[in-house]
Amino acid sequence: MKIDRDHAVYLNPDETPTSWYNILPDLPEPLPPPLNPQDKKPFSDPAPLFRIFAKELVLQEMSSERWIKIPEEIYDAYLRILRPTPLVRAKRLENFLKTPAQIYYKCEYLSPAGSHKPNTAIAQAYYNKVQGIERLVTETGAGQWGSALAMATSLFKMKCRVYMVSASYRSKPGRKTMMELWGAEVFSSPSNKTNFGRKLLADDNNHNGSLGIAISEAIEDTLSDEKSRYCLGSVLNHVLLHQTIVGLEAKKQFEKIDVYPDVISGCIGGGSNFAGFAYPFMMDNLSGKRDTEFIACEPKAVPSTTKGTYTYDYGDTGEMTPLLKMYTLGHGYLPPPIHSGGLRYHGKAPSLCLLINKGKVKPVSYHQVEVFDAAHMFAQTEGLIPAPETAHCIKYVIDEALRCKQSGEKKVIAFNDCGHGLLDLQAYDNYLSGNLKDWEPEEIKVPHYL
Repeated sequence: MKIDRDHAVYLNPDETPTSWYNILPDLPEPLPPPLNPQDKKPFSDPAPLFRIFAKELVLQEMSSERWIKIPEEIYDAYLRILRPTPLVRAKRLENFLKTPAQIYYKCEYLSPAGSHKPNTAIAQAYYNKVQGIERLVTETGAGQWGSALAMATSLFKMKCRVYMVSASYRSKPGRKTMMELWGAEVFSSPSNKTNFGRKLLADDNNHNGSLGIAISEAIEDTLSDEKSRYCLGSVLNHVLLHQTIVGLEAKKQFEKIDVYPDVISGCIGGGSNFAGFAYPFMMDNLSGKRDTEFIACEPKAVPSTTKGTYTYDYGDTGEMTPLLKMYTLGHGYLPPPIHSGGLRYHGKAPSLCLLINKGKVKPVSYHQVEVFDAAHMFAQTEGLIPAPETAHCIKYVIDEALRCKQSGEKKVIAFNDCGHGLLDLQAYDNYLSGNLKDWEPEEIKVPHYL
């Protein structure tokens, strides 16, 4: 038997990148500025945002520096959650598909929280800690972001409160347990802890919730306590910045084997997983060095980039956040309770939306059952049970590999395996028993202020 000893590419700890990549100075045009929620005018002074976010994170949000150095305390924490992660070739999936394509994936599911989310959670907790903040407040969809921030606050000896979207709170109790083990308070959203939550529960006591609603609750909570600050797990520039540690590692790993991806795919909820893996490669496209294809995958039930409007919208349902220009279904959109809870956000990261609008990234969407079919195939070939969110880009990768089979193209296809599905087994049980169904989008309303 011939043993394949080149199935994975590793980096030594001292090869971990020491700076994050900021794509803002390399975008095809300047990013449209955030608008003040009160007067709808561009922020002329970032100071009001300091009450919501740590000051250093606000400065990173607006930075024009291409490279931002990773502080030693964050770098040390990265190494302790076992960065750098491997880059693995999915040879068994290739053989099963009988494709000439090569398929690679980055193993971000290996973190203690089970996803890529600690890459920014650790950074955000650190910057808040050094500012003297005592408590962080956030929202979470499927629970991966909430788990990551709960873990990060435990590392830095801080308090944490998480508003978890009700549909996921009910269907993913394991995530709640993880967060509580790390010391966080976890509430189903909408909750009776905030005025906004109580108002929604008064109308519907069994409300499924949404990320937009949970964000509103988290911000309301934050503003009630001077020693608290809000943290977001995706969408914002500084969040995507922190995630580029993933793609920067992957570039080094591909260089080691003298390979460069022809296609890069990722799932998109807010955009941090996709951007973190893709932006370091997009840098080469934007500078004219490469012509890689970038594919962003979303659910048909929440088709922000495939059916949404590119316009300014609030990031939350309660209209408390700054308005960002993005592809959106409207901040009042109530997504169906699909199992990919991390992909149920009404909008997307502004930088990703600009790249989609300029044709630099192609969005695609899939129904829930076909996504689970792809996850099933991946589990049976590669041995890994992916998160339902990750399975969206696995669906694309399988389809692209089959297209290569028909055309004979030997493309190199890469994706970020951004989370495991070991806490999503109820969803997989529903799938195996034939009880999983596809969801069509709820009514899409263009924001009223257009």
